[in-house]
Amino acid sequence: MRADELRESYIRFFVERFHIHRPSDSLVPTDDATLLFTGAGMNQFKEMLLGRGKLPFTRAVTSQKCLRTGDIPNVGRTAGHHTFFEMLGNFSFGDYFKKETITWAWEYLTKILKIDADRLRVSVYEDDQASYDIWKDEVGVPEARIHRFDAKENFWPADAPTKGPNGPCGPCSEIFYDQGPEYDCGKPDCGPDCDCDRYVELWNLVFTQFERAEGGKLTPLPSKNIDTGMGLERTLAVLNGKPNNFETELFWPIIQRIEAAARKEYERTTDVGRRMRRIADHVRAVTFCIADGVLPSNEGRGYVVRKLLRIATNDGLQLGIQHPFLHHVVDEVCKIMGSAYPEVKAREDYINKVVKKEEFKFRVTLKVGLRTLRENEATLKERGVEVLPGKILFWLHDTCGLPTEVTESSTELIVNE
Repeated sequence: MRADELRESYIRFFVERFHIHRPSDSLVPTDDATLLFTGAGMNQFKEMLLGRGKLPFTRAVTSQKCLRTGDIPNVGRTAGHHTFFEMLGNFSFGDYFKKETITWAWEYLTKILKIDADRLRVSVYEDDQASYDIWKDEVGVPEARIHRFDAKENFWPADAPTKGPNGPCGPCSEIFYDQGPEYDCGKPDCGPDCDCDRYVELWNLVFTQFERAEGGKLTPLPSKNIDTGMGLERTLAVLNGKPNNFETELFWPIIQRIEAAARKEYERTTDVGRRMRRIADHVRAVTFCIADGVLPSNEGRGYVVRKLLRIATNDGLQLGIQHPFLHHVVDEVCKIMGSAYPEVKAREDYINKVVKKEEFKFRVTLKVGLRTLRENEATLKERGVEVLPGKILFWLHDTCGLPTEVTESSTELIVNE
């Protein structure tokens, strides 16, 4: 299945079940100053989930473009972490609840996508007996493949009852795909809650029924709601038998463009592969940000765009690419994503120019900063010092303009912050 087919298939499945198809919201959240970026499909329906919205429908389905900054350190290192990604979601505002959500999710995965049911595992919040019973009795999932986890794993947001944030929340049930023992980490207790690559989280079904207030007070919402999110990139990888998202059609042409610029072949398990994956992810994220009006700057959303471009630029240099090339990667992103998101294709030339200018400026900064870092490294090594002092890290950032994350990824010394 192609990415466009998966997206359209999901939307059609829920439209047939009387959901209204809503377009993706901008990455810049509409009328919500509490968010830096749109990070979930539910963001545009926040007022509806709180029982204060006035939309003329109670069911919706979307393919939402999302951006999350919390996973930046993991990008390229794992098979499925991204900054920008697409979240397929179905929503109910006081209409259906757990039974319909769970049975439809199972039907879509096993009947429409034809994923082998024996390869699927599910998890529920430890106190959510209702969801457990639906999975066991209504769907027929063997008890051995139903896992009970605590609020860190199976509440949305994670640990919301004790740690927050304030706002709509509730227990959730997740669906995982088992890639097989060859991806196992070897731990005797390896399961869907493990960080290894064996179990791929496909879909999170959130039963939004509370509003959290200061002090951890959970107040039942005026109506029980549904908020689900299925990662398009991860699901596509599973459907096409790929061990990670970066080897699907959404990323592989981008990787090939980077290979051509670096004159190196992609290697899945080496530093070369990690840097290529990170470049592909970050340029994709930047492309969508600029298309939605976020330009590189030193604060707020613009700082995130600048940071991602700088990491990608440095990765390019480490791969031996001596000339600005990220704007060529933008071209590939627009080619892949343009049909689903016309706003990206329409602004391609503008995005290209912004990225090329930003990369050129930062390459000059990097050249000076990295030379200064090497000089300090040599001096410290002569003294037998193995740790880069925090004061030098700060000086490189403050005076030379070398970002901390670039110093950390470029130095051979241990970084002491």
